[in-house]
Amino acid sequence: MPVTDARQFRSLSLHRKPSSDLFSDSREKTMSRPPYRLPLRLAALIASMALLSGCVAAVVGGTAAGVGHDRRSWTTVISDRNIQATAYDNFNKDKELALKNNVSIVVYNGVMLLAGEVRSEELKQRAEQRVAGYEGVRRLVNEIEVREPEGFLSQRRDNTITAHVKTALLDIVNLPDFDPTRVNITTVHRTVYLMGLLTREEADRVAEVARNVASVEKVVRVLEYQD
Repeated sequence: MPVTDARQFRSLSLHRKPSSDLFSDSREKTMSRPPYRLPLRLAALIASMALLSGCVAAVVGGTAAGVGHDRRSWTTVISDRNIQATAYDNFNKDKELALKNNVSIVVYNGVMLLAGEVRSEELKQRAEQRVAGYEGVRRLVNEIEVREPEGFLSQRRDNTITAHVKTALLDIVNLPDFDPTRVNITTVHRTVYLMGLLTREEADRVAEVARNVASVEKVVRVLEYQD
């Protein structure tokens, strides 16, 4: 089962919008009062603070991991999520691309992966242009194949492969500090794409495990190494 490294990278840019909060006061009453309820925006602010402190799980590119277990900073985790959501929103504005082709967008630690199938080379380039120009994206890897997109059953099979790879990674128990939730896994047309911040030893083990999962035809590393 071949394991290849993705090579195609590009520099890109995205603007952020400032956020604001509102404090609401309450008046005392001399008689019995109903239970106190937090103002809506104050409650939202507290929830946001809990997220940033790592108390809430962050779901990024199909993998769920507590921010405290992530090797990315919490600001990078949030930036990746925002960029990915914005990229999908812009991509979906092109109805031909969004409805007649199959493209997945994943952002991890400032690396953007495009994977899937489109019907022509022109559509492949158009897909890349749709997600270009975001601040916070350091590299872009365009792994889109020019071919007839596969249907629902094929996509369902790919999702099953992703789930099986994630389960298989739980068996890696003899590597110090290895956490399988730090590996982002995307499967398209039986090709497994691996993203994450790993040591080279971890990366080798993860790739070995992935390529031995049933129905996997190819493993592509879109990884960054800590050593």
